[in-house]
Order: sequence, then structure tokens, then C-alpha cells
Amino acid sequence: MNYIETSIKGVYIIEPKVFNDSRGYFFESFRQAEFDEKVGKTIFVQDNESKSSRGVLRGLHYQRGEYSQAKLVRVIKGRVLDVAVDIRKGSPTYGKYVMVELSEDNKRQFFIPRHFAHGFLVLSDEAIFTYKVDNVYAPQAEASIRYDDPDLGIDWGFPADEILTSPKDEAGKALKDIEPEEVENY
Repeated sequence: MNYIETSIKGVYIIEPKVFNDSRGYFFESFRQAEFDEKVGKTIFVQDNESKSSRGVLRGLHYQRGEYSQAKLVRVIKGRVLDVAVDIRKGSPTYGKYVMVELSEDNKRQFFIPRHFAHGFLVLSDEAIFTYKVDNVYAPQAEASIRYDDPDLGIDWGFPADEILTSPKDEAGKALKDIEPEEVENY
């Protein structure tokens, strides 16, 4: 696999080596020892999967404090625009984001460290999205930042009137309104 560190330290795009032949394809999607060597020791404890239709935007989600999660995400079917936002107070990249297209065709994965907000927008008619996390889901610690926070300036490249979000995501805060105790210091 090819591990590409992005403009934000600790955030990686991972490209597998895909072997195609007349029967289809094969690739290794995860190898613990290689991941630990390239990215850092991370023990994943839960796998999640979601299915969404075109225009669905999930995020920007994070879990507070000790419940923060690192994520390794990929798309099994369809295409999404995936975003990781640095929300670590005092970080030189605080409020900055990395965006990558993940698809069933490019088979890329995206590693998002703890103390980042994460979200994705479905570009295809349907997408199946899967991710590994290094901490279990804790509903009492979940939070979200508005996907359209003007201070973040994320250009989703999609008509705003076609974006579908949940009521919970619509109620997300602006980054500037997050209380200092909600996020980790860099």
C-alpha cells in the first residue's frame, strides 16, 4: 500500500495495490503491522457501515474527550467527497481541512486521527461507506460542526439546495462556538 501524508500531519490517504485479471480484482485493504509502521500504533475496536443516497451529507462529526475516535474510512460502492477538519486547539492547522474523493473505483482509504471532525458527501446515486474506529461509539460524547460553517469555507462542489442532512447535523455548532473543554489541545 502507498501511504500519502496530507497537508495536515497525521492525516493519510492510503492507496492499495490492486491486482486485476479477467475474474475481477483482489487487494489487501488493511494490514496491522504495516499500518502501525507507516501511520502509528492504532488498535481498531469497531467497524461501521452506512448506506446513503446522492446528496446525503453526514458530518462534520466528532466525539469529545476520552471518547475521541481515529477512523480509517473507505467506500465499497459509489463515490463520496470525504473531509477531515483539525479541531485541536493550538494546532498550526487548527480549522484547516483535507478533502479527498473516495470511490469504489479508486479504492482509496482515508485515515483521520483522533480530535478531528469528519464528514462526507455522497456524489453517486448511492454509496456504501465503511470505517474502522479505535474507540467505541459513545452517544453522550457525540458532537458536530456545521458542514457549511463559513469560517471553515469547505467547498463541497455540490448544489446547496440538493444537500440532505439530518436534524442533528443541521443543529451542529460553528467551529468558533465549540467550548475549549470539548476539544483536545495540540
